[in-house]
Amino acid sequence: MKKFKIVSLGCRTNQYEAQAYADQLGSMGYVPSEGDADICIVNSCTVTESADSSSRHAIRQLKRDNPNAQIVVTGCYAERKPNEVKDAGASLVVPNAEKDKLLKMALPQEEEVPEFKINHFEAHTRAFVKVQDGCNSFCTYCIIPYVRGRSRSRKQEEIVREIEGLIANGFKEIVLTGINIGDYDGGGDDTLANLVRVVDKIPGLKRLRLSSIDPDEVNDDLMGAIIDGANTCPSLHIVLQSGSNTILKRMNRKYTRQIFMQTIDKLRLANPDFTFTTDIIVGFPGETEADFQDTVSIMNETEFAKIHMFPYSKRPRTRAALFTDHVEPGIIKDRKNKVLRLSELNAFKLRQKYVGRTMEVLVESENKGHTHNFLEVVFPNPMISNEMVHAKLIDNSAEGLLTL
Repeated sequence: MKKFKIVSLGCRTNQYEAQAYADQLGSMGYVPSEGDADICIVNSCTVTESADSSSRHAIRQLKRDNPNAQIVVTGCYAERKPNEVKDAGASLVVPNAEKDKLLKMALPQEEEVPEFKINHFEAHTRAFVKVQDGCNSFCTYCIIPYVRGRSRSRKQEEIVREIEGLIANGFKEIVLTGINIGDYDGGGDDTLANLVRVVDKIPGLKRLRLSSIDPDEVNDDLMGAIIDGANTCPSLHIVLQSGSNTILKRMNRKYTRQIFMQTIDKLRLANPDFTFTTDIIVGFPGETEADFQDTVSIMNETEFAKIHMFPYSKRPRTRAALFTDHVEPGIIKDRKNKVLRLSELNAFKLRQKYVGRTMEVLVESENKGHTHNFLEVVFPNPMISNEMVHAKLIDNSAEGLLTL
């Protein structure tokens, strides 16, 4: 029996693609392997220097542990540095534009390769479904448009069929994801708001979420689709990056701190239980202490349920790499630690407001789950994964809300 291993680094879009490879290989008779494998796939990431290093490490480790395997590498690091990927041990490098053809390229002897889509999501109770790829924004710090290409969207009918299959396989929660889902157009004149309304009506769906989106892309139509949906969750990952208008302009972001807060306020006015997660970059070139405090003030005002924090990482070929006013590493480290501490404190304060409430929780592991508005809940006893339960929230902790 032929065996495979897959390593995915970086974004949820990469996770989706890795699962698609696993489903394709499973349909072809391959099985996951803890030991020696016949084919190993790495879906690499290049968003930071650390991601580059992790990608190289994954390739080398797979090569060392599976000396007879074919090592196939794709993803953004492979797109940007194909020769480094080959030097690390890759036997085949597949460009991002040909990701859906990866197994046909790697296994030409196979007569039939299944469609590049997912049927389930291994070890998850929520399934991420890629609806869009690429980006047209060209933020000054970001290499992704150069390695993922321009924005392109999947057709609505294709997305709906995939989600129907996932629901039939037992998934209750679906997350629509992409590199920049605010650009979704269905390959024509469709909109993300329309897609949300269509998916929300799929029979059997219990929860629908959106992945990362910019505040200027959350227009009134999309707000209405989320607020009025039967299964849409009152929680969004709205990207901040910085609370300083000076830094946002230097980043080439298309919004201001005022637009960000207006978006937050509108959603909370429509539903006071609406919560938010975000991304923050600290130490962007030229970031002063006053700029950093602008970010801190939005953190305190919003009380994010979770923050993904990134210290600025210089990326070749980006405009920010040419800036001359880079922040000292020690200051970046200090700001990083402050954001991490404050994010934990604010998340605790947010959860504290829900102590005493009874809320529906989707159990995601034996003793943990999330409410519809993405608050983490910890159960005292083992629970059945993928079950929806009503839980009395009796206390709060660093790990999450506690229940009976």
